[in-house]
Amino acid sequence: MDNNHLQFEDLHGWKEARALTNEVYALCRHEPLSRDFGLSDQLRRAAVSVMNNIAEGWESRHSAEKAQFYNIARRSCGEVRSMSYVLLDNRYISGPEQLELRHRCINSGKLVTGLLRTVVTKN
Repeated sequence: MDNNHLQFEDLHGWKEARALTNEVYALCRHEPLSRDFGLSDQLRRAAVSVMNNIAEGWESRHSAEKAQFYNIARRSCGEVRSMSYVLLDNRYISGPEQLELRHRCINSGKLVTGLLRTVVTKN
């Protein structure tokens, strides 16, 4: 299948971002995080931003827009990763849970960087 027929749902980066989002939503369902509405809302929004911005970038026909959306997705990965320390420091998640979340954020960011490189090398 060539790139002209790929959908964003076929992208490994989008699939990993979806897994990140599912992991975040699962964490947010458990107490005490489920009671911290502000933090859990911000965390969910940042995770959803990763997958949505990959989708928007993929669907864009303009290289500059693609790069902008992919950059936002990368920044959102960083935001979730940063918030993972807030979760750990406030004992909302365990050390192993934080490491798993951090690893998924880093992996998602690397995959988005790969998408970004395809845009940059085409110009």
